[in-house]
Amino acid sequence: MKRTLYLKFVLAYFIFAFFGFIVVATFTSSMTLEHMKRERADTLYKEALLIADSYAADLYNNEITLESVWRQIDAIGTFVDASIWIVNPSGLVILDSGSQPDIENPITIPNFSPTITGSSFYTVGNFFGMFDEDMISAFAPITSNYKVKGYVIIHTPMTELEASCNSLLNISYITLVILFLLSLIILLFFTEMVYLPLRKITHATEQYAVGNFRYEFQVDSEDEIGYLAASLAYMASEVAKSEDNQKRLVANISHDFRSPLTSMRGYLEAMLDGTIPAELHEKYIGVVLNETDRLTKLTNSLLTLNNLNTKGMILNRTDFDINQIIKNTAASFEGTCRNKLITIELVLTGDEMLVNADMVKIQQVLYNLVDNAIKFSHKNSSIKIETIERSNKLLISVKDSGIGIPADSIKLIWNRFYKTDLSRGKDKKGTGLGLSITKEIIQSHNENINVISTEGIGTEFIFTLEKAEED
Repeated sequence: MKRTLYLKFVLAYFIFAFFGFIVVATFTSSMTLEHMKRERADTLYKEALLIADSYAADLYNNEITLESVWRQIDAIGTFVDASIWIVNPSGLVILDSGSQPDIENPITIPNFSPTITGSSFYTVGNFFGMFDEDMISAFAPITSNYKVKGYVIIHTPMTELEASCNSLLNISYITLVILFLLSLIILLFFTEMVYLPLRKITHATEQYAVGNFRYEFQVDSEDEIGYLAASLAYMASEVAKSEDNQKRLVANISHDFRSPLTSMRGYLEAMLDGTIPAELHEKYIGVVLNETDRLTKLTNSLLTLNNLNTKGMILNRTDFDINQIIKNTAASFEGTCRNKLITIELVLTGDEMLVNADMVKIQQVLYNLVDNAIKFSHKNSSIKIETIERSNKLLISVKDSGIGIPADSIKLIWNRFYKTDLSRGKDKKGTGLGLSITKEIIQSHNENINVISTEGIGTEFIFTLEKAEED
């Protein structure tokens, strides 16, 4: 399988890193430079206003000499690291902080126009060709009697701002690199906590897909991925159990069919070849008939189980008298009980006890439990069938004093075809399906069935039914 998920995640990480650097190099760079340019221009403009309102205004009002003004703006220019000009409206440079006043060789700015700043108070460029590099030039008008007498213009090179901007951007780049290195923790976390467990889960599903349901894997995590892995492992174990049960089912069916068929074939062949004399034919024909009864019972039980599973246990619920059903079931075993000298004791609640259930299926449950009790009871013993009310429930107990069930077999008696070692000698015609059918019927009613047994003392089966609602 291609590692597409991991590669996509890594690719997304590097794409994010690439575009992060692009953003810093373009948008962040231009925004930082623009911000610094505005701040620098604002500072220069404030200085220009101070000069225009003080020294330059005094100069135009003849209150201070040209030399004195030059010394002042030269000092200010050195302080703010800029070049300060005083220019008249026609573009004549009256003073330049960078050079001493020279009245005989004046400098004129070609095509000078104060409108170059537009709606702003500064402009960026070579200032009408006066500089060989881009400059920030901040304007402040010199006014007197509400008339513009000239302008204070302060210039500073853009290279200084760009150098400062690049220094800040270098810090941004270093910070960005550190952030991306730290973000590798996320990639490592994804690899350890998500990708590697997913790889284990994916490999496990591949193993399960080819039928290897006994493949074991472990994901040590308590989050959703750990829950997914545990659920998948549990599902595989259940499927494996189901597969084992299916194999065991086929083996048990084969064994239970083969034994009587082999016995029947052997007796019939012996009668045909004369091994069994004619006077004994009637006896062994009876044996063969008993084996056919066993096969018939096994086939009917299998059909019942199949119908219970495939039809989803369709119930025909009605209100009926469970006491009468118990009496009828007990009466059907009268002959068998007489032969084994077994008595059935009925301890029933009330003359009539209505329950809501499928009468036919509950009758089958009672038949199976009483049949089991008779099979494993000793001669001259008693079987007790009792009903007990508990709120809106009725408890029905079938108790014998027979051979009991070994402790290690109690949880297994509900499995299909299961027979305890103690029962094999007594239950010659049993199929091992009766209790499986019984439990499925009770569970389909959303009720419970339990067993209490002590080996050598006896067994008690208890199941519940819902009482019918009183009118």
